[in-house]
Amino acid sequence: QVQLAESGGGLVQPGGSLRLSCAASGRIFSTDAMGWYRQAPGKQRELVAAIRSGGTTNYADSVKGRFTISRDNAENTVYLQMNSLKPEGTAVYYCNVQKVLTRTNYWGRGTLVTVAS
Repeated sequence: QVQLAESGGGLVQPGGSLRLSCAASGRIFSTDAMGWYRQAPGKQRELVAAIRSGGTTNYADSVKGRFTISRDNAENTVYLQMNSLKPEGTAVYYCNVQKVLTRTNYWGRGTLVTVAS
């Protein structure tokens, strides 16, 4: 089992920055993929960014160049640095771990990010 706890959400003005953190506990290994998804009101959950073994990353086209995902394997923590935030970035952001062998997904409870002036 894996438990995930997100933090760092809040209200930010357009153009501002936020850093999300997700601490993982339980049976997690550096080879497991970690990532961030988001779900805006009335929309489906979508991938924002993911980081895999060896540091390989991928991003949604809408956030490329503005968001950066990173992980600290020693602390089992994944981060999402979000810069130049836009109002359409308003959503609940969920931390995700996908086990490398079983492809089982684990989810955090989510943290709300609101981008508004």
